[in-house]
Amino acid sequence: MRTEGTGPDLRHHGDAEVRDDGAALVDLAVNVRADTPPSWLREEIAGSLSSLAAYPDGRLARAAVAARHGLPVERVLLTAGAAEAFVLLARALKVRRPVVVHPQFTEPEAALRDAGHTVERVLLREEDGFRLDPAAVPEDADLVVIGNPTNPTSVLHPAGAIAGLARPGRVLVVDEAFMDAVPGEREALAGRTDVPGLVVLRSLTKTWGLAGLRIGYVLAPAEIVAELERAQPLWPVSTPALAAAQACVTPRALAEAGHAAHRIAADRGHLVAGLSEFASRGVRVVSPAEGPFVLVRMPGAAGVRHRLRELGYAVRRGDTFPGLGQEWVRVAVRDRGTVSGFLSALSVALP
Repeated sequence: MRTEGTGPDLRHHGDAEVRDDGAALVDLAVNVRADTPPSWLREEIAGSLSSLAAYPDGRLARAAVAARHGLPVERVLLTAGAAEAFVLLARALKVRRPVVVHPQFTEPEAALRDAGHTVERVLLREEDGFRLDPAAVPEDADLVVIGNPTNPTSVLHPAGAIAGLARPGRVLVVDEAFMDAVPGEREALAGRTDVPGLVVLRSLTKTWGLAGLRIGYVLAPAEIVAELERAQPLWPVSTPALAAAQACVTPRALAEAGHAAHRIAADRGHLVAGLSEFASRGVRVVSPAEGPFVLVRMPGAAGVRHRLRELGYAVRRGDTFPGLGQEWVRVAVRDRGTVSGFLSALSVALP
């Protein structure tokens, strides 16, 4: 199904749920991993502060990211978080018919609209489990954006299905901001060079708790990287962020992220099992969920969300995602103790 409507507030994000009067709430609204950054990463970042008098030099961090994915440095661009990459793509690429596959993270569409593009939406359907229907993407779309695993649905699309969207003359943007939370990063396209026009975005802020530092990167053909780099301001990534990027792609860090992915999967199973206990009260979880969050449909979700706040818990409203409505919420995966407390609160908050 395709539509070009606007409607939802594309600039609303989960952090709005825990600002101001929400600061004291237990945060299940933001998808940043809890208890991060780890102490060793904080020490690496702190160690970079003695270099703040010099302008940032991203060459070592860029080379480290390239090596992590087995790519030449010309195919890597470091950015101030993945969100900057969406702005660069919107401003730098000359596209005619951009298409965004929804429901997904709303910044890609917002950035395209801000850059003056008319954006077409492909809405995946609840009855299909929000799974990708490649036939729904217009054949003449010259820019296609999709998340994998997708925020907020937690659906992990097959890599082959996404790669099948590639066409000559098309830029295929895959947001893999949460892929390192998937055990083994199965279905990842990062590092692939055989898919024409493939642009993969990665974020280091989710797994490592660096949302306040702003660090991510783009993996793309060298000519696309060059176009994006020309659109960047000078020294776009700070020295502490560069230190973090270099530290987060070491073998030690990758092993720790791998362990965290398995722990997240186990904690997610506990959350999904607990939510399934409320099926008789109209609660439905989109499954199988593969990200560090789950999308939940429940009756009277807006009221439930407000009652949860009164009980000390913040979850992410779902109606700001195109293709969803007021009956949806997104819940971040947390440790079992936190989840158990949330489930107890939910039992009170549900009608």
